[in-house]
Amino acid sequence: MKKIIPLLLMSFLFFSCSDNGFNNNNPYIPNYNFSVTLNLSFASYSNLNFVSNAVYYAGPEVGPKGIYVFNTGSGYNAFDAACPNQALSSCSTLTLDGINVVCPCDDEEYSLFTGQGKLKYPLKQYRVEKNGNLLRIYN
Repeated sequence: MKKIIPLLLMSFLFFSCSDNGFNNNNPYIPNYNFSVTLNLSFASYSNLNFVSNAVYYAGPEVGPKGIYVFNTGSGYNAFDAACPNQALSSCSTLTLDGINVVCPCDDEEYSLFTGQGKLKYPLKQYRVEKNGNLLRIYN
């Protein structure tokens, strides 16, 4: 009996672990492992110092269409710039429209605060860490 109680406690701890609900799966957008650092002191990223501003970052090391980074006021969101409900094509790069991004293929709009739109898949989100003036975006 003494051996069963610690075993039960250990099993409860094991099953109570979670991944913070972070689901990054989308059948239209492949998973790329990347890590980029943006310096908010640089002029090209200085808009991110202000709430409700977004910056588009395109580089060979991030996703198929680049990423959008957005200042929510309480933190930062980073989303893939590929339309989440379209196969990759010439029209599947999202365009910025204020606090939203729009897919030119189907005119669907997605919020940069939540990543949600009206269709099945939300924007593909990436993790963001802030350390001083540096933002690290990674998958």
